[in-house]
Amino acid sequence: MSPRPRLLVLRALGLGDLLAGVPALRALRRAFPGHELVLAAPAELAPVAAATGAVDRLLPASAPSRAVPRTLDWTGPPPDVAVDLHGNGPPSHRLLRSLRPPRLLAFAHPATPGIEGPPWYAEEHERDRWCRLLRFHGIDADPTDLLLPRPTAPSPAPGAVVLHPGAGAPARCWPPERYAAVATALRAAGRRVVVTGGPDEDDLVALLSDRIGLPTADVFAGGLPFDRLAALVADARAVVSGDTGIAHLAVAHATPTVTLFGPVPPAHWGPPPHPRHIALWHGPPGNPHAHHPDPALLRITPREVLHALTRLPPRPSTAPAGVSAR
Repeated sequence: MSPRPRLLVLRALGLGDLLAGVPALRALRRAFPGHELVLAAPAELAPVAAATGAVDRLLPASAPSRAVPRTLDWTGPPPDVAVDLHGNGPPSHRLLRSLRPPRLLAFAHPATPGIEGPPWYAEEHERDRWCRLLRFHGIDADPTDLLLPRPTAPSPAPGAVVLHPGAGAPARCWPPERYAAVATALRAAGRRVVVTGGPDEDDLVALLSDRIGLPTADVFAGGLPFDRLAALVADARAVVSGDTGIAHLAVAHATPTVTLFGPVPPAHWGPPPHPRHIALWHGPPGNPHAHHPDPALLRITPREVLHALTRLPPRPSTAPAGVSAR
């Protein structure tokens, strides 16, 4: 009996990146039903990859600052198909080509002329970009196919408004005192508010929770395990955050969102058009690598965020699993 063919997908990036790539991953799953689909991504994203229903195995791979990993711990024969969902090359192209796959799906780049692919458009939305890549190679892909199944774990704070003040870069971090103003107004109106943060954001979470006087039960610092974070987000009244992973997780669970954009516009990374998702953005685009909040982000006021929250539609008692995101 011949071994099962293998398909390797490179997307060694963060939570939001993986969730934005779900439509492409599911399209590959449908196009190659007999292949083992191996995703090269950070090890901590294994539960997320499993939740997509498209990935058979995660191959741990990562590099600092969204760079391409130097190597992949690939063993055995070359992958039968390799797919570059990491970037437009050439480093990611060369990494995959070093494994000698018979077929490599990637965007065209002048530095790797032997790889056929469509042109890269810098202004394209992330979900659309990877689906267009697959369509060029004859694979049907739907950028709205991005919802995750409902978590089985119970929420630690059902019905709460989740505030997530952190982000992967200082340029995307709205000031904590503005989150505090939003939280204070919500609590005065009788809303339960909880604060979340990633593994390296304890000081930020403590600063915000102390400022608004949150009880310990409503503070989730240190980076929740994925099953608890997904349950919290799936049963939240709304998620308020910058352009970061938790915003994409909320979209994946059909949870209402108010997402604060700057320096990157929502046209590149924003939620799909739907009344339950409000993207606040004043522009112009800025430097995503700056060490201070972007000026466009600072144009968003607490009053504007509070008004956006009032515009969100009410949630059903149980968010439907697998509903269309259109």
